[in-house]
Amino acid sequence: MSIERTPATPDPNWDRLVADLTAAPAEKPVGPVLQKTADVPVNRPDLLGDMPLTPEWVRTPAGWRTRAEVGKVNSVRAFRRWVRRQSTEHGHGAQVFRGMHRTFLWIQGTEGVQVATARREVQQAQGDYKTAKGHHGRRLIPGKEKYKRRAEMDKAFAGSVTAMSRYKAAQRDARTRRAARGALAAAAVAVPEGAGIYLIGGTGGVIATGSALLAFALIGRRTAGGELYHDHDVKFGDTLKLTDSMLNKIYRDAKVIGADEVVELLTPCTLTADGKAWEVTLDLPSGTPLKKALTAKTGVASALGVKVQQLHQAPGDREGRLQLRVSLHLPFTGKPDPGPLLDLNCINLWRAIPMGVNLRGQEVSTSWVERSGLFGGEPGAGKSAAANDLLLAAALDPTVALYLCDGKAGADLTPFEPIAAMHDTDGEPERLLEILEHIWTVEIPRRRALAKEHGSRKLTAAMAAKDPRVNLAVLLVDEWSSYGAAADRRVREEMERLLRLIVQQGRALGIITLCATQKPDADSVPSGIRDILSIRWAMRCLTPQASDTILGQGYAAAGHNAQDILKSQRGVGIYMDGEGAEPELTRGYYYDDDEVDLILGRAFELRAKAGTLPAGSVPLADQLRAVDDDDARVLAVLLDTFDAHLDGEGEPAEWLPGSVLVDALADAGTALSADSLGRLVVRTDDEKAKRPWLGSRVVGYPRSRVLITVRDRFGMGE
Repeated sequence: MSIERTPATPDPNWDRLVADLTAAPAEKPVGPVLQKTADVPVNRPDLLGDMPLTPEWVRTPAGWRTRAEVGKVNSVRAFRRWVRRQSTEHGHGAQVFRGMHRTFLWIQGTEGVQVATARREVQQAQGDYKTAKGHHGRRLIPGKEKYKRRAEMDKAFAGSVTAMSRYKAAQRDARTRRAARGALAAAAVAVPEGAGIYLIGGTGGVIATGSALLAFALIGRRTAGGELYHDHDVKFGDTLKLTDSMLNKIYRDAKVIGADEVVELLTPCTLTADGKAWEVTLDLPSGTPLKKALTAKTGVASALGVKVQQLHQAPGDREGRLQLRVSLHLPFTGKPDPGPLLDLNCINLWRAIPMGVNLRGQEVSTSWVERSGLFGGEPGAGKSAAANDLLLAAALDPTVALYLCDGKAGADLTPFEPIAAMHDTDGEPERLLEILEHIWTVEIPRRRALAKEHGSRKLTAAMAAKDPRVNLAVLLVDEWSSYGAAADRRVREEMERLLRLIVQQGRALGIITLCATQKPDADSVPSGIRDILSIRWAMRCLTPQASDTILGQGYAAAGHNAQDILKSQRGVGIYMDGEGAEPELTRGYYYDDDEVDLILGRAFELRAKAGTLPAGSVPLADQLRAVDDDDARVLAVLLDTFDAHLDGEGEPAEWLPGSVLVDALADAGTALSADSLGRLVVRTDDEKAKRPWLGSRVVGYPRSRVLITVRDRFGMGE
């Protein structure tokens, strides 16, 4: 395909197109972007160059290195195929032998048939002459008959002489023709050999000999049955290279297209910039439904010679258009990349958050505002790690309230307890019901009133930027089936009713609901709730039916089957980002226990500074120290002093003398007189009364009065 430099007819866009091809890359490419790398921010097709539709990254150092590495692998495999080929009738030794044999037969030619025919005629004529002579030699024959037989003998003799002449002529002609052909064949070998030795020496002789052998191999390339060796028919799994001719054979062998049909390539078969896969976009023959190719995934993988996990087919921008990606190796089997949350100090959950990476290595980000999710898969598939992508991001937003419930009573949610508004990690149905009732009777009415106050039907990021009371909340229910199995019928029905109402009405009011389960059927997640959860992530499943339960009916038949995910691909699932989104294979970010503790420690500090920690999560004294105020620091020392003096039951002292408190302030580096302390912590007349202390009566301060001061001054405590 070539493009003229001057259009045949006036084109208003021609000048702009030519200018764009010579100008520096813009932020947004004008042509189809085939690849993108860090070295080349934008890759545009080389429309006027000698490499049409070839990504520019190919001509970068990274591109050349990537293609060289794949080329090295292909070269090694090609050599191994050549070695295996030599033991077959397509081996080059066998071809040279066939070529030499066929050359000898050509030199022999067909003149031998003519000589044999002439020799046969001589033999026949000599036989006729002997017979006629024998008949003539009989004595008792009448004279008239004798003359007749003599004439026949003479005629047979003349025929014998003529046949002998033709035989000798055929021999001379055969020798001449064979000599000419033999001389021609010998000259074809001897002349280049002699010229090579004369001009170059021994090297020239070797080259000429190789050329002669090559010629014989070409002559004998066809077998006795007329078959040719086609290297381009080899499978992708044997070459790690996808070719145009291979595609038609693949889809024919997979019974997607007919034997006389071809696919139309819209882009060339291109190695991706990271060197991990080959990609191509193609159109199926007219009238061939796209579903036929998607459902033939196993057959296509077999025709390619790869595992089904290495094949990815995605619908194009119209019906009948297919985007094919063939990975060189099994994707998502190496060590996962570090999660991006490790480098973030805080997050705004009103914006899209990173959930993982897709096959192309691109980050998959999802906006959870007005969304809800369902994560499912067999045990060990990575559901908890996937749920952590949302929970850890929500934890780094100090305004987000977390409601966490774990029906399997595991330890996955234990690290989140200090920052969770309400939680249940023991799998108690009554506690889950209490949390759901709180959200339905407290959270949702409060949020609905806020939306009404702002004159809207829902809470938005714009409202949150103006009003600190507007925030998001995350409700996680892990293993609903465990809760249902442990609850009686009345509690189970009430939990299901409340959860359905929260999912339906809470999404517009900033409540994000996430359900995770090992077996997402009607027992684990009620169908009335499952059908309204918009974001789906199907981890490895045991059956196509289980995969369809998570993603929706028919997705497994369309090529999106979580049963195809291998056990070695932990944390990998088919991710569907909301309504109408095309599912894609995605690997969630993984954070180990130390990384989770690091992120949650940062989240704890953020919430302590913002004052959004739940009551009882942080000692009141520590909360006061986080406030940049001298009086807060004084009150923190007072609370520590009460905590240091325990009563007989091990509880903090309810009353301490003023002198003890002043001394404790002095030891902490805060010089405060008794009068200044009295002005800070204002007591009633009854509280100023003297009490016994170490054998005498002294004036002191009750702990309750200090707590009241903290509440009145800084709004902390109960």
